[in-house]
Amino acid sequence: MLLTKPRAAYNMWHVYTKELLELLRDKKTLFFVIALPLIVFPLLFGIMALFVTNATLAEQQKVLRYSIINESNAPEYSKAMLYHRDFKKTNIKLLEKNNSPDGKALKLAGVTYSKALEKEISNAINQQQIDVVIFIPHDYIKDNIDQKQSQWRLYFNNAAQISFVQQKINKVFKRYTQEITEDQLASLNISKERFKLLTAPVKLTTINTAKQRESVGEQIGGIIPYMLILLCLTGAMYPAIDIGAGEKERGTLETLLLTPMSKTALVLGKFITIVTTAITTALITVGSFIFWSYFIGKMLNIKEISNIIEAIALFDVLSMVAMLIPVAAIFAGIVLALSIYAKSYKEAQNYMAPLTMVAFIPVMVAMLPGVELDGIWAIIPIANVALAIKEILKGTIETSAVLYIFTSSTVFAMLSLWFCTRCFKKESVLFR
Repeated sequence: MLLTKPRAAYNMWHVYTKELLELLRDKKTLFFVIALPLIVFPLLFGIMALFVTNATLAEQQKVLRYSIINESNAPEYSKAMLYHRDFKKTNIKLLEKNNSPDGKALKLAGVTYSKALEKEISNAINQQQIDVVIFIPHDYIKDNIDQKQSQWRLYFNNAAQISFVQQKINKVFKRYTQEITEDQLASLNISKERFKLLTAPVKLTTINTAKQRESVGEQIGGIIPYMLILLCLTGAMYPAIDIGAGEKERGTLETLLLTPMSKTALVLGKFITIVTTAITTALITVGSFIFWSYFIGKMLNIKEISNIIEAIALFDVLSMVAMLIPVAAIFAGIVLALSIYAKSYKEAQNYMAPLTMVAFIPVMVAMLPGVELDGIWAIIPIANVALAIKEILKGTIETSAVLYIFTSSTVFAMLSLWFCTRCFKKESVLFR
């Protein structure tokens, strides 16, 4: 009886080393465990950042084609637009019958607003005939004399994710309205200082008490946990498919079952192998993230990034890794059970796609604004780890919270292992 447990531990270790050596010979597994987090992901994010930067720069430098309807009503504004480097005047033909009875090109003076006119302007913009159309009301001069507020209309397509149209228009429009305001103040004998006091009798100064690390941690705190947990799942998924459904197809699973070792030792050896690959992926990811962030911060002279990386202590890194261990165990138990249940390698792959969708619902919820690491969120698996990593990056995590979340996740990891062991012991599952 005394030799049973040491013998089981030996068998488990034997299975573990055997599975690990086989995985190390598999180039595809090595790619997903090592190359993906170490090189591919940083390279992809770098390329993405380069494209976004270039797209933003191109959008900032883009010269917008514009047209002003009733431009003679505001000659100063029209002149400011004409000589601004961000704009190029372009004439378009609008055939709005209410303003052009003969059906010819619309005259750009004395044009009244109508829904049909607005539709034609929208069509011209959507067909890329022009970028911006500014409609000045035909009675703008009269409203200005009567000191009535006039409503101008700005038309442009704002579907693009990166757009500086509004900002460019506001540069000219704000300067123009400021001149009108000064003229009206002069006519009313009101000084600029008096006007400022009337419009803003109380000035509210905003002081942000958040530290720089906390602010940046809040911004990247949703992306980093997403990436870490994604790679944890990836690092568990591919080895599990190979040592479960893959062994079924190769016929080596039956050979293992004929050996004198117990099914518990067998499943534990496979389980620990998957946990090892998942944690290895997470460790490489954390190290890769710290290295590349610090390297890019130094190369591009972005002090904020390098300062934040330097502020992350060794305890913070170890805390993130520690909380990822039970997450990796949760994934390992589930993916191994699915892999053993599957009849073939292809069927196991089909099971992994829905699992990925389900696994990332807690991560996506944790990214929502207003979701904090307290109450029920502290015990929901995966979501609590995502929120905890976010707090670690912000520098606001407490040691007690780390221990609580680690314990809670460990309980779910043990349940996942129990479920996997139950499945492995059923012949109806093994020999489907």
